[in-house]
Amino acid sequence: MHPSTQNFRLCKHADYQLVYKTGRKQFGKQLAYFHAARPANRRSATPGPRIGLTVPKALGKAVDRNRIKRRMREAVRAALPLLSAPVDVILHPRRSVIDLDFLQLKREVATIFRSIQAASDRNAAATGGNLDVRDRTTSIVTTAPGPS
Repeated sequence: MHPSTQNFRLCKHADYQLVYKTGRKQFGKQLAYFHAARPANRRSATPGPRIGLTVPKALGKAVDRNRIKRRMREAVRAALPLLSAPVDVILHPRRSVIDLDFLQLKREVATIFRSIQAASDRNAAATGGNLDVRDRTTSIVTTAPGPS
């Protein structure tokens, strides 16, 4: 039985905008994706990742877009155990996803989730367990030479 993606959805417009603004954009073979560590002040009831899907009107009529979303939700459901970090992810498919074999789509989503998890692990190790680098502040003190 697959875990439900209902608890792992990115729902609010403000959360999407925050990921677009602060996150990284990367490209897979069939999908572009954005990901950002969730700041401590925006923690939700979901301890792990939250996934959002965007399917633009350029990919076809509503029937085609809904089919893409259904297939992507199922691929996310299958790959969700690979991602445990508290990150927000937005998946943005390319036109070729319409005709893509479902097994390849699942493989692509799994690859994306593995790379996001690895990046999150590297970031956590580099910051000493703090997942969001932007929360850290460093003060640089400069002293001007005074009259001697």
